[in-house]
Amino acid sequence: MTDKLRLVLIFGGRSGEHEVSLQSARSVLGALNHEKYAIYEVGITHDGVWKTGPNALEAFENQQTDRLDEALLLRESGRVQLAIRQNNQLVILSPVDVVFPVLHGTYGEDGTLQGLLEIQDVAYVGAGVLGASIAMDKAICKQIVQSLSIPVLPYRVFTRQQVRADFATVIAESELVAPYPLFVKPANLGSSVGISKASNRAQLEKAVQKAARYDRRILVESGIDAREIEISVLGNEDAIVSVPGEIVPGDVFYTYEDKYHHGDPETAIPAPLSDAQATLLRDYALRAYHGIDAAGMARVDFLLDKATGQPYFNEINSIPGFTRISMYPKLLAYSGLEYSALVDKLISLALERKAEQDETVRKYEE
Repeated sequence: MTDKLRLVLIFGGRSGEHEVSLQSARSVLGALNHEKYAIYEVGITHDGVWKTGPNALEAFENQQTDRLDEALLLRESGRVQLAIRQNNQLVILSPVDVVFPVLHGTYGEDGTLQGLLEIQDVAYVGAGVLGASIAMDKAICKQIVQSLSIPVLPYRVFTRQQVRADFATVIAESELVAPYPLFVKPANLGSSVGISKASNRAQLEKAVQKAARYDRRILVESGIDAREIEISVLGNEDAIVSVPGEIVPGDVFYTYEDKYHHGDPETAIPAPLSDAQATLLRDYALRAYHGIDAAGMARVDFLLDKATGQPYFNEINSIPGFTRISMYPKLLAYSGLEYSALVDKLISLALERKAEQDETVRKYEE
């Protein structure tokens, strides 16, 4: 028996953001208090196999997962247990008090893992099924946000099937969205994976084909000369909002390489904004956060037109990056919440949300 909270840290996943997840997990693992938590590292391979063992994260980082045991979560004796499969038999490792998913992108940040954890009836960090799935789908999220009177840029959504069946029409209709430049994005992915800026038809054609490789739905939206403003939100019903921060991209936009391969990006915390602009963006961020039923944490991103100062909602990340250079923890650190305290707070929010869910009546009563 132990007085420590038994925590399962999950990373990797079946996503183009698999490697980014490992970076975030490394930072979270380094911040967890080993005197307070009994930590079990569980990685998910590109093929969707769950694996655990001593220093599992290191094994994933070094692509040496063969030495790890296959892992699974199951309900046994009325509670969730972490188990491994050895010699065709299940071996229980430990009961589980809380799960900390650090998976970016599909099959981790999109509501699918959250659904599994809901079925298992275990506390977990971050948004629930609804909030995670809406945040992950850029198109659906924009529709929800528009209904909250938050401005978004003009956009169109196309499917991979449309791209294959009538590519010319997709390109022609994309050009009706707005004058060039246009941005083309997979509808369900993050970390700028699969995103391209197109300044002419030839670039647009390449961008559409590229995005369609990463998702069955793609988003084509107006491109403007914009400042990139990000805001961190932390909490459940009584969420708090950080000061706005600004990313200064080293590329034509804040690319995957810019985020993870070029070192610490240039940032301004707080962003140089008027009091009115900062107040408006913080209000939009909190309104969007509650509007999609987010919980625990999210980073809300905006585009600010350099010519007019008009803000536009860009996206919500329900499991934002936790790497050394990530804006989410940086913004909250500026507000006085250091990294290790942030991790503790997220875990307490997960337990708080689970306790509230447990008050829900699960059978019909007169």
